Amino acid sequence: MKTNINKTFLVERPINEVWNFLSDPTKIVTCVPGAKLTEKIDDQNYKGAVTMKIGPVVTSFNGQIKLVQLDEATHTMEIHGKGVDTKGKGSADMVLTGNLVDNGNQTTEVTNNMEISITGKLAQFGSRMIVDVSDMVFEQFLSNFKNQLQAVADGAISNEGPLPEEAKPLNAVSLFFSMIWSSMLKLFGKAPKDS
Repeated sequence: MKTNINKTFLVERPINEVWNFLSDPTKIVTCVPGAKLTEKIDDQNYKGAVTMKIGPVVTSFNGQIKLVQLDEATHTMEIHGKGVDTKGKGSADMVLTGNLVDNGNQTTEVTNNMEISITGKLAQFGSRMIVDVSDMVFEQFLSNFKNQLQAVADGAISNEGPLPEEAKPLNAVSLFFSMIWSSMLKLFGKAPKDS
């Protein structure tokens, strides 16, 4: 199953600060729910793990991230990721492209496009569920990212030193029950009414 996710957001920080954070895997991973780096192979390749909980289903992936392009002059990036379910029940591939634009007044616009391919257990939930979960992950990531950028700007944490531990895994309980309810309605031939 393949799906595309496009996101654009504004950050009230200068473009160089935003770029320095986004282009450093050791910093950005601390903002992604359930993600952590486990090994730095070289400056372009890293190993990591991601854990996600959707209702009673806990999924963990071990994978590798490759920084295909990091162009500071144009503030563009391309990152490839591959992961395998630790229980051998699926895999996930991701291609992320990003671009930063200086909007003036120390504000940066960030545009990301992600193409995600999923096989196995997670693929059974369908593309709508994957997009919904991805939206929740993104909202939590964005909140963590902005908070950490502000903490660096305020001097609460050092831009050079270690950042807080990785974000806790996403627990998408409400989405899980929404999915179950929708499946039950389909089973009994009823469609949810618009409010």
